[in-house]
Parts: sequence; structure tokens; C-alpha cells
Amino acid sequence: MAAPTGWQREARNVLRAELARRGVSYKALSRALESIGVEESAKVLSNKIGRGTFGFDFFLQCMRVLDIDVVRLKDPR
Repeated sequence: MAAPTGWQREARNVLRAELARRGVSYKALSRALESIGVEESAKVLSNKIGRGTFGFDFFLQCMRVLDIDVVRLKDPR
């Protein structure tokens, strides 16, 4: 498997930070995503987020179930 790109690392880090900030486990995220019709096991979520190879639609779904309206991005420069 190829190493994540800089953008994939940033996506992974943003999502992981939001989960940590709210104390949400992958198991809890899995249950929350089920409420909007997304069925992913905790293991699949861990792998997907760990790789950082998820689409923006998945990111939005996570933000929705975590009730996050604003995500602040750091300028990497």
C-alpha cells in the first residue's frame, strides 16, 4: 500500500482530531453513521480513516453525525 499523500494525512488528522475532541470511538462513530444509512464496521472505519483515503462525502457524513458545523484548517505554510 502506498504511503498517504500530504492531503490524505491532513484529512485523516482533521477527522481524528474531531473524533478525539468529542471522545468518540470508531464503534460509536459506526453506530452514529448507521442512523443516516451508512453501514461501516468500527474496523472498516479505523482502516479507512487511518489511510486517509476517504471521499469528501464520507467526511461530510462524519461531520453531520458528530454535529460539527465548522471545521478549522491550519495553513500548512
